[in-house]
Amino acid sequence: MTPAEVLKKFSRIAVVGMSPNSERASHYVSAYMIDAGYEITGVNPGQTEILGRPVFSKLSEIPGPLEIVDVFRASEYLMDIAKEAISLKAKVLWIQLDISDPKAEALAEAAGLIVIRQKCIMVEHQKLA
Repeated sequence: MTPAEVLKKFSRIAVVGMSPNSERASHYVSAYMIDAGYEITGVNPGQTEILGRPVFSKLSEIPGPLEIVDVFRASEYLMDIAKEAISLKAKVLWIQLDISDPKAEALAEAAGLIVIRQKCIMVEHQKLA
């Protein structure tokens, strides 16, 4: 499935590593996606709310089914995030630019998740217009 197809099919996005700092990509990309009509939930253990949305310590605390897990954490955390996304039956593991762990990506694909690599979700959404 292409990034465009993913963005047309799914609207619930869990942003892992969402920052309260407006200069960080995880913040302004999330703000953009909210404005575009997506349901954004943050994952950051140090926060409870960002951009007027609830923020949880981990993916498993988010109520309801997971669709897209959008990762803004360093590569060394990707395996744990992938395992959690798999166990929670997420549909998509979206890995932002400059983040990579081939073993985690292969594990997610083997478990049936759609894996989008090295793509900014905001840039891919802008291409839809």
